[in-house]
Amino acid sequence: MPYATVSLFSITDSLLVDGTITDDAGIFEISANPGSYFAKFEFLAYEPFIVEKIEVKKAPLDLGNIKLKAAATMLGEVVVQAEKSSMQMSLDKRVFNVGKDLGNAGGNAAELLSNIPSVQVDVEGNVSLRGSANVRILIDGKPSGLVSVNGSGGLQQLQGSLIERVEIITNPSARYEAEGVGGIINIILKKEQRNGFNGAFDLIAGHPENYGVALNLNYRHERLNFFINYGISYRTSPGGGSIYQRSFAGDTTFIYRQKNTRDQEVIAQNIRGGLDFYFNPKNILTAAYTLRRTDGDRTMDIEYRDFVGDENNLTSISTRTQFEKEIEPNSEYSLTYKKTFDKQGHEFIAEARLLDNWEDSDQDFVEKFYLPDGSPSGAIDKLQSSYNYETERQYLFQADYVHPFFKESKSRRRPRSTFRNLGNEFRVTELKDGAWETVKGLDDRFLYDENIHAAYGIFGDKKGKVSYQVGLRTEYTDVTTRLVTADSVNARDYYSLFPSVHLTYDLPNENAMQVSYSRRVNRPRYRDLNPFVTYSDERNYWSGNPDLDPEFTDAYEFGHIKYMDNGSLSSSLYYRHTTGKIERIRRVDAEGIAATAPKTSARKMLSAWSSPPPTTWQSGGKWTATSTSSAPSLMVPTLVPTSKLIPTVGLPD
Repeated sequence: MPYATVSLFSITDSLLVDGTITDDAGIFEISANPGSYFAKFEFLAYEPFIVEKIEVKKAPLDLGNIKLKAAATMLGEVVVQAEKSSMQMSLDKRVFNVGKDLGNAGGNAAELLSNIPSVQVDVEGNVSLRGSANVRILIDGKPSGLVSVNGSGGLQQLQGSLIERVEIITNPSARYEAEGVGGIINIILKKEQRNGFNGAFDLIAGHPENYGVALNLNYRHERLNFFINYGISYRTSPGGGSIYQRSFAGDTTFIYRQKNTRDQEVIAQNIRGGLDFYFNPKNILTAAYTLRRTDGDRTMDIEYRDFVGDENNLTSISTRTQFEKEIEPNSEYSLTYKKTFDKQGHEFIAEARLLDNWEDSDQDFVEKFYLPDGSPSGAIDKLQSSYNYETERQYLFQADYVHPFFKESKSRRRPRSTFRNLGNEFRVTELKDGAWETVKGLDDRFLYDENIHAAYGIFGDKKGKVSYQVGLRTEYTDVTTRLVTADSVNARDYYSLFPSVHLTYDLPNENAMQVSYSRRVNRPRYRDLNPFVTYSDERNYWSGNPDLDPEFTDAYEFGHIKYMDNGSLSSSLYYRHTTGKIERIRRVDAEGIAATAPKTSARKMLSAWSSPPPTTWQSGGKWTATSTSSAPSLMVPTLVPTSKLIPTVGLPD
């Protein structure tokens, strides 16, 4: 029977090890490590056939002829059964199969990751692995627009019901991108390949308001496999925070308290469709398209309270309200060709991918001023507006060739190129004397062009109880940033080498140990380079620095794993040494004015803050923004008090 489905499972934990389909003659071949397995054979309109125990040793194993019996199908009762998320573990990678966990279906990708050991997700959706925020997040093994412009916070847009499994790679080899000092998190989306028509439908409800629908469909017939996933959700995300700050001038103490509350409503839609065409069992062409769109409304209320001496002496109160509307569509196109050869493990994969994303955000601000007793101060309300438009287009081309020289050895080679272009148009205006005026220094367009060309080679082999893999990756990076209005251009390029070594030794009683080394890079993210400031909070600003250089890390890891009948136990020790560390710094001048921005290392400070910034004074108890940048490529407004009371302006670390 041609195109029958063959699945191989581990007897120990019943996890799927590998699968394939038969060729035109009904012949198939699957590779597996020595061990105990069972196999399942399926074909449309035939009864499934199971070989209950297969002992795989070093020599190839011939299962002989497998006979299937035609089936007459009768509909029976529907059984709903809960299943635990299963995990597959090796010394360099852990795979969490989450696709059947109903608890994950109701959340988003960020919430799903927070339930995985060694992964942490903060309230803003930022992801860290083993305490490091410099982690590379991939979707289906490739970069995704979902986590490029918005960073890992974009994972809040992806519904958990569309995710099949998550791979955690703590010390990647040279075959993976060198980006990501803390490791790689690879999110695999659902894509069924069972024969016939299959589907799954999820309804989601939660509190705070969280409603969603998800649909996964698959149709497989002979040489064609078609799949489509769609999900839509509505969520509200209430939150809040507070800041307490004290500063000193001579013998006087100034106290500043801030309280904020926020509420966000988001409608997120995800649709992903594609098809696999089998020219024959050894040649497959896959085309896929993904569209994600998020429409959000955000409201934030901030209250500022200023005290002198102690909190019994309140001097002023002001409030600031933000109203924001945001639209963010993300599109991805991909085309993949895979050819497998007669020799086991010999294959060639080529892929082209396009990411096309943009974000449009309009924000309005209203600031009011009050006396200590809460009555209006008489000062005119401040009305401001912020416009922010971001675009991204990324092209990826790569080819992967794997060739087994001997029975246990294997080499892998891959050229790869990515071309990435981003733009950000930013403008802040303020209503003065009945007319909207642009705030000085807060109107420009930032352009970011990044081209990375990479190639790697890997060789691995197994000799008795020892398995090893050595690899070398080289990357050429060309980055140019530009501020259009300020006419400031920053171009740089550099070559980098990224070696990797993985060594595994099998011990008695189902134990194994591994030692590994890899070199990684953390290139400044788009928001780290973007010099525009955030403007929702008038006393707390942060901005990027276009002059940042990448940081490099040497990662060492020693691991142990113990396999048991009903599970496994792993432990590891790791050490990382980083040079050119990127950190966000904060500096306060003699007048109590604070400013913050990232730096590359302790020896490279921003020249824009080599001298104290200018100050602006007004009467009436207001605050005003003044551009303090001495470098045209960096615009960081500082806020100064309009009376002789000088509290420190706090900015986040």
